Amino acid sequence: MKDAAATTPAQTIYLADYTPFGWSVEDVHLTFRLAPEGTRVISRIRFAPNPDASQGSFFLHGEDLTLISAKIDGQAVSPEISEEGLTCAVPDAPFTWEAEVEIAPAKNFALEGLYMSNGMYCTQCEAEGFRKITYYPDRPDVMSVFTVRIEGDEPVKLSNGNPVASGEGFAEWHDPWPKPAYLFALVAGDLIAHPDRFTTRSGKEVELNIYVRPGDEDKCAFGMEALKKSMKWDEDVYGREYDLDIFNIVAVDDFNMGAMENKGLNIFNSSCVLASPETSTDANFERIEAIIAHEYFHNWTGNRITCRDWFQLCLKEGLTVFRDASFTADMRSEPVKRISDVIDLRARQFREDNGPLAHPVRPESFQEINNFYTATVYEKGAEVIGMLKRLVGDAAYAKALDLYFDRHDGQACTIEDWLQVFEDATGRDLTQFKRWYSQAGTPRLHVREEWADGTFTLHFSQQTPPTPGQPDKLPQVLPIAVGLIGPNGDEVQGTTLLEMTETEQSFSFSGLGARPVPSILRGFSAPVILQHETDTETRAFLLAHDTDP
Repeated sequence: MKDAAATTPAQTIYLADYTPFGWSVEDVHLTFRLAPEGTRVISRIRFAPNPDASQGSFFLHGEDLTLISAKIDGQAVSPEISEEGLTCAVPDAPFTWEAEVEIAPAKNFALEGLYMSNGMYCTQCEAEGFRKITYYPDRPDVMSVFTVRIEGDEPVKLSNGNPVASGEGFAEWHDPWPKPAYLFALVAGDLIAHPDRFTTRSGKEVELNIYVRPGDEDKCAFGMEALKKSMKWDEDVYGREYDLDIFNIVAVDDFNMGAMENKGLNIFNSSCVLASPETSTDANFERIEAIIAHEYFHNWTGNRITCRDWFQLCLKEGLTVFRDASFTADMRSEPVKRISDVIDLRARQFREDNGPLAHPVRPESFQEINNFYTATVYEKGAEVIGMLKRLVGDAAYAKALDLYFDRHDGQACTIEDWLQVFEDATGRDLTQFKRWYSQAGTPRLHVREEWADGTFTLHFSQQTPPTPGQPDKLPQVLPIAVGLIGPNGDEVQGTTLLEMTETEQSFSFSGLGARPVPSILRGFSAPVILQHETDTETRAFLLAHDTDP
């Protein structure tokens, strides 16, 4: 048993301490010589001083690596090695770093970095797995173009980007779009492709493949149709066209995350791809369609534009969860999808928000990055996007997203960058709205009704209970969708979006012939706990007449 006193306490990382890496990475070339117990990884990386950062000491992450050799501009060097990585003296000018390391994929039971899955090589690099492959600045704000050569006996050898060369025992791939190391992927093994094609709106032919183990080829058809629907939907709704010549999906039984959006080479647990009418339920089909869409949508919201640091995880995940929910709503039933999402939100995220693990959508600190993958970051992050869209309207949302893609393509961004785009596109001040990213907890929205002389007034008050580290809460921006239904069941006031910004606020509707019944929080327009006293008769009336499903 490990001596508790000898355990090193986990280091706390703070958002406020962010500093950019002192060097930019201009180009990465990797060669993999695959062997289960001793894979050699040879890296050739072109570094240049980052003009926007102080250089300090040159440090590359690296864990569980055996360094064979290291060179700078062809000259051998002897870096200082630690459990976390290496430090080395480097020139005050652009230079080429070369290193050869050895790793053991067959012994990598953490399933991070390069590991083996039933005889197949596979990678998982988000969040910090690439440092188990080679020495590298393993952080999302360091982006580069990658060229990868894979050498081995495996019949299928895949990586990110487009295939550029292949021959007896090797394959080469080149990804022309700069990406952070967490999006790197490699798969090699005995796989069979279920192929198809997709023509983009500009007329480009894209080769599509779902790679599976022999015997699973007959379970790929639905997943392939889901992929093509996703590609078309992203063009039609967001104007985003696919940007490579090929898109590959690999289904792996032993993949330890549901799915991963690696650029051009998505890796899935096979339960998230494989389906057949004989063995799969309707829920299985809908889940597969949604997950394939989610990972594909990351191509733009996560890959082409990524997060500056892991504190900004909601920037890619909240937005992409919102996008995949909108896709499912369009493919199936919008009300059914919304009800399902809200049930899940209330069961999982509200519980998280109201317990000891409550944290903001963008946390301020962490000790273990893998604990960031929470319902708050994903599902509440998506709700925040939905609120923003309701507040600015569909047309302004589309305008802001176009500006986001134009302004930040190829960049690693922050929540501030995201909100600035909306301010610039709409002229709105989103200072108060930003509290949704920094303040933990679920607001309680209290409602009281008043009826007098043809005027119906709703008196609202909001209060968010204390959460760990945040005892005092400021009022949030709450978009409250409201409709009014007359005594005969007719809607006398269509859906109106009330924008609450104060702790207490009232809204009046005048010129009414009779007291209406309010339908409050239509479409679950804000992730709040609604506290509105109504009797059974009123609830039955709403059930019979409310136009909001």
